[in-house]
Amino acid sequence: MFHQVWAAVLYLYGLLFNSMNQCPEHGQLTALKVGERESPEPHLGLWYFIAGAAPTKEELATFDSVDNIIFNMATGSAPRQLQLGAAIRTKNGICVPRKWTYHLTEGKGSTDLRTEGRPDMKTDLFSSSCPGGIVLKETGHGYQRFLLYNRSPHPPEKCVEEFQSLTSCLDFKAFLVTPRNQEACRLSSK
Repeated sequence: MFHQVWAAVLYLYGLLFNSMNQCPEHGQLTALKVGERESPEPHLGLWYFIAGAAPTKEELATFDSVDNIIFNMATGSAPRQLQLGAAIRTKNGICVPRKWTYHLTEGKGSTDLRTEGRPDMKTDLFSSSCPGGIVLKETGHGYQRFLLYNRSPHPPEKCVEEFQSLTSCLDFKAFLVTPRNQEACRLSSK
């Protein structure tokens, strides 16, 4: 009898523990949509890289030397094409410019982006509960990571905490927040 009561108590404790520690609803990762005739206007303009999460530290290693990054998303020269320019400020103060061309994949409402020259890389856009925020999921050969961007270089700390909580629940154990201690580099207009 004692063993049955003890088993029931442990079972109830397990249910209570699981209910308190469940991941947030996956609805927090709602895919953003761009319609066939709609422009990707909400995604255009300046974005600041805030934080990243991945299953391992190696998948975030490319950001280890970064203090801050500012991006500008603009329409490309062809339909369903986006131009992404970046100004990367390294921790040692150097500014590094970068450019990428993204292609929106075919399909109604798709925001599956493919990077020109990188056939292994796929980027998906997700909404963020943080005002002015967006989440990207990048997958490629040997890596996957979630990246948090915001229209402000210093979003509320709650935004970063929610992003970390969500990605942790998805079993992304490595987490990185850019320091953003230095002034952002200027974006090249070329």
